[in-house]
Amino acid sequence: MSFETEKAAMARLRGMMAEDGTEAVLIGPSASFRHLMGRDANLTERLVALLVTQDGAELIVPRLQAPLYATHPVDLMVWDEAEDPVALLAARLTELGVSVLGVNAEFWSGFLLRLAEKAPQVELRPARALERLRAIKTEADIAGLQAAADAIDRVWAGFLAAVPVFTGKTELELRGVIRELMVAEGFSAIAWVDVGAGANGASSLHHGSDYVIRQGDPVVFDIAGLFGGWNGDIARVVCAGEPGAEYRAAYDLLLTAQEAAFQAIRAGRPASEPDRVAREILSDAGFGENFTHRVGHGIGLDVHEEPYLVAGNDLLLAPGMVMSDEPGIYLPGRWGMRVEDIVALTEAGPQRLTQSPKELVIHG
Repeated sequence: MSFETEKAAMARLRGMMAEDGTEAVLIGPSASFRHLMGRDANLTERLVALLVTQDGAELIVPRLQAPLYATHPVDLMVWDEAEDPVALLAARLTELGVSVLGVNAEFWSGFLLRLAEKAPQVELRPARALERLRAIKTEADIAGLQAAADAIDRVWAGFLAAVPVFTGKTELELRGVIRELMVAEGFSAIAWVDVGAGANGASSLHHGSDYVIRQGDPVVFDIAGLFGGWNGDIARVVCAGEPGAEYRAAYDLLLTAQEAAFQAIRAGRPASEPDRVAREILSDAGFGENFTHRVGHGIGLDVHEEPYLVAGNDLLLAPGMVMSDEPGIYLPGRWGMRVEDIVALTEAGPQRLTQSPKELVIHG
């Protein structure tokens, strides 16, 4: 699978740092670290962190891990077991004259609290430049995300073919079939396979149970995993027999809200706009309190990342961003529904990467 080279990613990061005046960025073990270094780092009590400035990049690393980075084009700041790596980092920031330091969101707070004590002159901020780097995908990145979407579409089609009848099966049985298909398809990691039947579907994060599916139960599926280094994510609904007119009407409304959110994914609009238009449609129909989560999230090296399509997020959408579009309706004690696609924002407008049909499937 094609990835942006670490050198190109570092150059893009420095450009974004220059745009917002960030002097330096500190990146601990995370997908961002992997993006810039081409390998993962272990998140442990031993500090490993990448320090990026306009003039270079240095890796703070314990001596026992230093050989792992011998071929990487960064300077190594190696520390021994008896040394305090945070004190070494604080001294280096002072030497470089750094007064404002951007930090990735996953950085361990224990290290940052100690750094704040040892370098009080340094202001710690979220690494906005790093977030933008991850949010704006390259053509190669989007090709990787398309491959992940294609793979999850194949898993979904294979699952529907493998299990033509749901009645009498448990949620965990269905989850097991999907997991086996994901492994066979080549997913290297499974983020989640959530299966919620009947009233369990009214919980947007119901992971599955030994509940036996009954005739007429709607079953909500949410599936996500890592394929070729990129994440795929999809949500669909299948009914174990005819669900009834009320459910069908609500489902048609949900598809209308999802399409409206899709059309609102446009360059220059705030990330809150797709959520607003979908929520307005559902609220006008009386389901406002039953749409309990944001309409979408960014996706890439992590399954959830910027941009988050949620009220209050004034981040402007831009070409290269890839995100989910997934409104839902949840009636406690009765049923739930959610339909999710992955959408890439291009210069020409939004483009769905997920292609699985969204018509309500009946598997009695």
